[in-house]
Amino acid sequence: MPKPESFPIETIFVPTKQKKALKPETVAEIADSILEIGQQEPISIKRDGDRLVLVEGLHRLEACKALGETSILGVLVSAELAQHKPQLTERPEVEAERLKMARLKQLRLEKEAAEAAMAGSRSAGATEASRTRAAKGGRDNAKGSPGRTVKAPPQSLSAWINQQKGSGGRY
Repeated sequence: MPKPESFPIETIFVPTKQKKALKPETVAEIADSILEIGQQEPISIKRDGDRLVLVEGLHRLEACKALGETSILGVLVSAELAQHKPQLTERPEVEAERLKMARLKQLRLEKEAAEAAMAGSRSAGATEASRTRAAKGGRDNAKGSPGRTVKAPPQSLSAWINQQKGSGGRY
């Protein structure tokens, strides 16, 4: 590992892609830390022709700028080492966070599905109950009314006579 040295902040170029990842709250936290205990970890830079290009340490660089520093501790890395630095997705802590977020998303989706199923079964149960009440009341029968029962026709003459006797009718 190369030895850290001091570099003028104004000579360090920050690629646009890295600038997009800047988080002001992180810069503020690092600035507070630098005020308390100093810069503990150097930034990584590489040479690109006559200029110095930031490889890693954007928030540390911006924190030093915010504190009014004119120089920053950094290590000069080779272009090959800069290209082979671990990508964000290869770092274990980032991968662990990604897995955690995926699990949380899955749990949220399962919860939403369960809530939707419960709401669906409640409305289906209410619809079924209204159908059952309608059938019990005989409302689906256009000729029927709630107080009148339609009897089946008698199967024989003796059954008809017995039916008439039971209803008080004459034969």
